Amino acid sequence: MAGKGSRSRYVPDRGLTTRMVTTMFLIGLLYVVFVGVLLATLRDSWLLILVIAGAVFIAQFWFSDRIAAFSMGAREVTPEQQPELHGAVDRICALADMPKPRVAVAESDVPNAFATGRSQETALVCATTGLLRRLEPQELEGVLAHELSHVAHRDVAVMTIASFLGVLAGAMTRVALWGGFGRPGSSRDGNTAIAMLVIPLVSAVVYVISFLLTRLLSRYRELSADRAAALLTGRPSALASALTKVTGEMARIPTRDLRKAEPFNAFWFAPAFSSKESLSRLLSSHPTLEQRLDQLGRISSQLGSP
Repeated sequence: MAGKGSRSRYVPDRGLTTRMVTTMFLIGLLYVVFVGVLLATLRDSWLLILVIAGAVFIAQFWFSDRIAAFSMGAREVTPEQQPELHGAVDRICALADMPKPRVAVAESDVPNAFATGRSQETALVCATTGLLRRLEPQELEGVLAHELSHVAHRDVAVMTIASFLGVLAGAMTRVALWGGFGRPGSSRDGNTAIAMLVIPLVSAVVYVISFLLTRLLSRYRELSADRAAALLTGRPSALASALTKVTGEMARIPTRDLRKAEPFNAFWFAPAFSSKESLSRLLSSHPTLEQRLDQLGRISSQLGSP
């Protein structure tokens, strides 16, 4: 098994690395601009703004994986509880020469999987009970290889931090407004009027830009993970079969279950939509099924695999 800090056997993706660096740079710049606007608009609350911004960002970096796993209902399982799932993870980790992550199961009929973690050493991979019931062993290994490539390439950590900025912008706005408007005064009344115009506008712009940046990165990283998983396992057809099966089964899932899963689409193996007309389809975190299958078809031809 790979030692700490070693590289896995997943195929490197320079395009993904470039996009991650660019996204994090732009997200960081956006964060600095947002905090700067708050400081300029609410000068009397500068210390509160800096403390809250720093504390929330640090907490997000260290606990984002736990927050995501908890939100999606992940429950860690032992090899005795889920021998087939652990066995599949063991085989993929041996192929990739990477540390074994924590293994979890989410009680949901939505057939899906996700991975979280700041690094290979803190990673967690989770499959839903709906996925485990529906996939054949080779299909499951293809899905797990896809998810673990996110960990190996570290794009799951980048996505978690980047997608949090919109949430942080809203929280910072509420804290800053509350802290800045706590005491009456003529000069404060003037600042209040300016802040009530500027801060909501800036927050909206920050949210929209961060949303678009994460969506662009997310679509590319899914294609990258499909490619890396197919090349690692040498069975692109198994991954294609899993994708087709999972996507097809979504139409049979109760709407209430899809609505619970939909907010976390950026982390799932395949997106869940609560309606065919959902706006999320237009702004999806994933490429279309056709795009993913076309890429896997080309890889299958290159490998000469069935």
